[in-house]
Amino acid sequence: MAGTNATAGVQAARARAQAVLRLRGRALALAVLPAAVAAVLIAGGITGRLGAAGSPDAPGWDTARWAVSAVALAVLLLTAALALAVARAPRPPIPAVPLSEAVAPELYRMVREIAERMQVPAPERIALTPDCDSWLEDPPTRRARRQPSPAPVPGPSGRDTLTRGGRAEPVAPTLVIGSPFVWWMRVGELRALLAPVVAGTACSADPDIAAARRFVRGLDAALGLAADGRRAPLWQRPALLLLGRVCVPLLRRSSGHAAEMERAVAGWASEQARQVDYGLRIAAQEQVGLAYAGWDRLLTRVALPAWQIGRRPVRLDAGVVSALTELSRRDRLAEGFESRLGERPACDLLDDPGRVDEEVSRLAARLFCDGSAAPGGQDWAPVDWDEYPTAVVERIWRTQAADLGAALLTGAPPEPGPAGPAPADLGGVLERLRRTPAEDLGDRLAARSARPVLAAQPARTGTDLVVVHLTALVCCAALDAGAAQPGLDWLDGPVLLVDGVRRTDLAAPVALAVEQGDEAPLRAWLERIGVRLEKPVRLH
Repeated sequence: MAGTNATAGVQAARARAQAVLRLRGRALALAVLPAAVAAVLIAGGITGRLGAAGSPDAPGWDTARWAVSAVALAVLLLTAALALAVARAPRPPIPAVPLSEAVAPELYRMVREIAERMQVPAPERIALTPDCDSWLEDPPTRRARRQPSPAPVPGPSGRDTLTRGGRAEPVAPTLVIGSPFVWWMRVGELRALLAPVVAGTACSADPDIAAARRFVRGLDAALGLAADGRRAPLWQRPALLLLGRVCVPLLRRSSGHAAEMERAVAGWASEQARQVDYGLRIAAQEQVGLAYAGWDRLLTRVALPAWQIGRRPVRLDAGVVSALTELSRRDRLAEGFESRLGERPACDLLDDPGRVDEEVSRLAARLFCDGSAAPGGQDWAPVDWDEYPTAVVERIWRTQAADLGAALLTGAPPEPGPAGPAPADLGGVLERLRRTPAEDLGDRLAARSARPVLAAQPARTGTDLVVVHLTALVCCAALDAGAAQPGLDWLDGPVLLVDGVRRTDLAAPVALAVEQGDEAPLRAWLERIGVRLEKPVRLH
């Protein structure tokens, strides 16, 4: 039954690919139709069947021949230009760090073993992406192996392995692996997770599927190029407008077939992968969900605050291991996950995991923080995890405390930049807070604190922003009094440590002081840890 399902998946994928190619052929046939009519008219004139020389209707046929020939030539030139634009439209770069075989020989060896067991081509290259996903990236060009392939070789249980005899095969694609998987998963789990992905390389060796993919991706890239027409020079805009109007209906008609083709390919690859550590795939899928949760928390709670002040954590993947270990301890559903840490981690398949992690972390900063450089146009300064509390957490708190003081002293939103003079003590700040509406103060702080954020992170405004900044000022006062230290929680980001223990009871007193004007709980909290309100707070 499994072999029957796999063969049906192969046939369905090829049928959908051929449907896309038929659509491409119809578009080409429509483009050459004027040329065909012109050829008929010219041949009729030469043979004397259509407008023979000296006949009364000869001038009319000559005019028709010239007119149709001119239209045919224009359409052919236009078609060639559009085809060239589709073929050469720039594809978006792969958001990944390439790994050479010299850097990861064991990883390449493992991937080749997976491909050999499934009798599919091995990926040509491997790359790591700072995301919880893995996929195959087909080569952007139409390079092909020139040696003819042998006759179709049946896979296990007689399954079709998507090879064709006597036709050139496109080069194998690049295997892109999510870096959190490599650092968190064990070797066996990663092998089981990658098996269905690697199985998809056989589809890149099928000429019909590969050609259909190139056509659809070319249309998509050309449509993206046409969408930027407003920013192009004036003389290019008509051509880009025409390119868009041609690509839209073609892409609309082919997208359904392409989606069904990929669905059939995924089903076929899943069947092929059953022979590679199938029992571990369920456990590996559980780790995917856990890795995604830990990676998201690490990016939004830990990495983003550092990026916003121009610092770049250099070991994000090592950090996600710490975050997931902490999550495993906190989550009762994750009981037993810590026992996995005794097994060999997949990052051991790399010769120098630390250097690779640094490259992936640099790419993550460019991808997720809206730009290729830190705020102000400078490159990010690297920061190790040991330096994070002092270099990132304390700096953020003092910057926010200075912004709060400066916003309290002005009645209008100041220009973003270095903070001006501010109240030097916590008591003075609390006094001004009683006389300043929280919403107005939040608007001023929003004007000062405009910084890039992740798309999934809505910017704080109003009272919430005041609470954040007052909390930072309280933390600075505790640091200056020697009663606390800055700390890092792998899942929650910056935290305040008193006697080495995280304090989670500060949020409620600060919220009462901002939202209801009740300072008594906050004053009592400060008194308990030994902070004096009249003592000046260092803001830089």
